[in-house]
Amino acid sequence: MATAQLVNLHRVAPEWHLSIVGILVMILDPFVSPRRKRWLGWLAFAGALAALLAVHRAYDSQGMAYDNLISTDVFSVFVHVVVILAAALSILGSIDYLEREGIQRGEYYALILFATAGMGILAGANELVTAFLGLEMSSISTYILVGFRRRSEPSNEASMKYFLLGSFATAFFLYGIAMVYGALGTTYIDKIQALLERPGGIPALAMLGLGLIFVGLGFKVLIAPFQVYGPDVYEGAPTPVTALLSSAPKVATFALMLRIFYVSFGMASDFWFWAVWISAVLTMFIGNLAALVQSNVKRMLAYSSIAHAGYILVAFAASTTLGIAAVLFYLAAYVLMKVGAFLIVTHLGQRGEARLDIRDYAGLGSREPVLAASFSLFLFSLLGLPATGGFLGKFLAFQSALDAHSAHGTAIIWLVVIAAINSVIGAYYYLRVIISMYFAQPSTDYTPSSVAPALGVAIFVAAIGTLYLGLLPAQVLEFARTAADSLPLH
Repeated sequence: MATAQLVNLHRVAPEWHLSIVGILVMILDPFVSPRRKRWLGWLAFAGALAALLAVHRAYDSQGMAYDNLISTDVFSVFVHVVVILAAALSILGSIDYLEREGIQRGEYYALILFATAGMGILAGANELVTAFLGLEMSSISTYILVGFRRRSEPSNEASMKYFLLGSFATAFFLYGIAMVYGALGTTYIDKIQALLERPGGIPALAMLGLGLIFVGLGFKVLIAPFQVYGPDVYEGAPTPVTALLSSAPKVATFALMLRIFYVSFGMASDFWFWAVWISAVLTMFIGNLAALVQSNVKRMLAYSSIAHAGYILVAFAASTTLGIAAVLFYLAAYVLMKVGAFLIVTHLGQRGEARLDIRDYAGLGSREPVLAASFSLFLFSLLGLPATGGFLGKFLAFQSALDAHSAHGTAIIWLVVIAAINSVIGAYYYLRVIISMYFAQPSTDYTPSSVAPALGVAIFVAAIGTLYLGLLPAQVLEFARTAADSLPLH
């Protein structure tokens, strides 16, 4: 019995590392003077690194944990690495931001760690109610983080919108779980697959439940038509929180969607393919066309996040192992470029996030050339320029979809064509920022400030990672393929 419990702990090692350090930060917070609370941020960062190291322990102890509620496989390990990395970079980007804004508090870092632990549960959940618990653990923490600038009206508004719409989406997810259970008598993801393989076809109630689950999870990953809250929440949240919110929850939720749609309902791919197809088209067009008219950089990047969710759905629609690998690689590249971009916005926004207009970036290339070059790299990667992780992510997504044309016919080919058209549309608003930084007349009221060491390290890691995935992607791509192969597909 003791040995079994120890194995269970090893298989969820990242989660208990994150939770223990989060609790420790909250316990220490009242005893730390206001001038030293930034050290709680470093403790939280150390906890994230410890959780990252603990992923290796989970990798060495692969298998089911806690009566098959959690599946620790290569797929789960890949997602854990990406999510924890996003959290660690966001913590580094928060330390000096909170100091500047006068909101340096220990519970901020604890909430990031708790949210990350919830995302880890999502990544490995083999049972739908367990997935719900991970989703809520992550969501409740981020609801609070979004409203952490308590004296800011946009932050309070964003938190309220996120909470109300998030609760609404959670209801859809729960109703979907209930319907699947009512139709099949189980909520275990692997058992659902076996039950659907029995003669008699797929129960209509189970398919209705899958549709409701798609609505609930679609809200979390910002796919149309469930994306309406995104730009307001991303704009109102503290920018380091936006960096986390735009990346890590999307990775964990897409991971859960892959398990549910590919493992449990792989036999029903002809049904859910069209839901994914329509959502992908709407998501890409809404995200890109709305981003064209934005002057606020955070809102522009928010609509960009919506568009990228559409590109990920292109690979998702492939319904193949290569499609899973493409989704995972794309998510890894997306996290680095999106977190890096928002962390640069964190620094350039200055106190009170007063400088978020594209015109405020005029002349940045001459005044802060390193920051301008880094921001350009992230924007080029989001655009999908060669030699960046974003380019290879899009290439793999489109290639996996084209390779699946024999199963889905011309519909998936048209989906790739639409995605390519949207990539061209996206070039306009990314290049507009770059042109402003290098060719527009510098603003006279801007005083350059030195980049905090912690923030600089986070931006550097994101930039190196973006280039690494574009130039030397073999190891990560092989990791993604192994992760895809580890799923017990139909």
